[in-house]
Amino acid sequence: MARSTPATTALEKAGIGFTLHEYDYDPNAARIGMQAAEALGIAPERLLKTLMAKAGQSVVCVLVPSDKEVSLKRLAAAAGAKDCAMMPPAEAERFTGYHVGGISPLGQRKRASTFIERAALSHATLLVNGGRRGLQIEIMPSDLVRATAAKAADLC
Repeated sequence: MARSTPATTALEKAGIGFTLHEYDYDPNAARIGMQAAEALGIAPERLLKTLMAKAGQSVVCVLVPSDKEVSLKRLAAAAGAKDCAMMPPAEAERFTGYHVGGISPLGQRKRASTFIERAALSHATLLVNGGRRGLQIEIMPSDLVRATAAKAADLC
C-alpha cells in the first residue's frame, strides 16, 4: 500500500518529522476516530479526528480528540462567526481532496482555517489522519500547529 499522500508530502516539504502508523480501517465503525485509536492502542485523547465545517460562509478544519464532540457554538465563537454547521461528507471530500475516513488536516486541496482543541496540545505527540483510510501521522503538537497554522481554542 502506498505510504505517500498529499499530507505526508506537505510535511516532507516543510521539513517536519513524523511517524506513520497503519491499521485496518473499519468502514462500518460507529465512530471512525475511536476505531482508529483502539486499533492502534492509542489513548483516544491523543488521536485527533479531522472535521470540516462552515463557520458563517468560511470553511474551517477542526481537530478534536476522537473521544470528544465539537461544540458548534464554541467553534463559531473561535472562528468569529455567528453560526457553524458540519459540512456534508460529499462537500468535505470535494473541498479537501480526501475521502471521508481519510481526511487529513495536512495537504488539503484548498486551504481552510484550522482550529485545534486546546487541551490536546498538552500531549508529547498527537496522531492525525494521514490522508488515507487506515493511515495515521504521529507528530509533535507544535509541528502540527506550525504545519496547519492552527489556532488553539476550547472546542469541546
